[in-house]
Amino acid sequence: QVQLVESGGGLVQSGGSLRLSCATSGRIFSSDMMAWYRQAPGKQREFVARLIGSGSMAYADSVKGRFTISRDNAKNTVYLQMNSLKAEDTAVYFCYAGLLRGGTLNILWGQGTQVTVSS
Repeated sequence: QVQLVESGGGLVQSGGSLRLSCATSGRIFSSDMMAWYRQAPGKQREFVARLIGSGSMAYADSVKGRFTISRDNAKNTVYLQMNSLKAEDTAVYFCYAGLLRGGTLNILWGQGTQVTVSS
């Protein structure tokens, strides 16, 4: 059973940067979809970014141009580089994996990492 563990969250000032990591306990393949979601207090979880393979990326409009998703298959790790952070980026960030194994799509979530941006 593959598990996801996020790290890299913390407290940062507005305009600063953080890099989140999502380490998987098992192997991930280029065909697996990896994504980041976030949930702010009192709000629903929302999509942030997703990556399939090495070049198919998508971002929420609110983070486009500031956040970058990437992966290192050798390290079984997905990253979210967050630049020019704003107070409204404050949320718990969750790693998501859509793993296709033997014809079955397995959906996994990490436990989340807190990102707090002070204005």
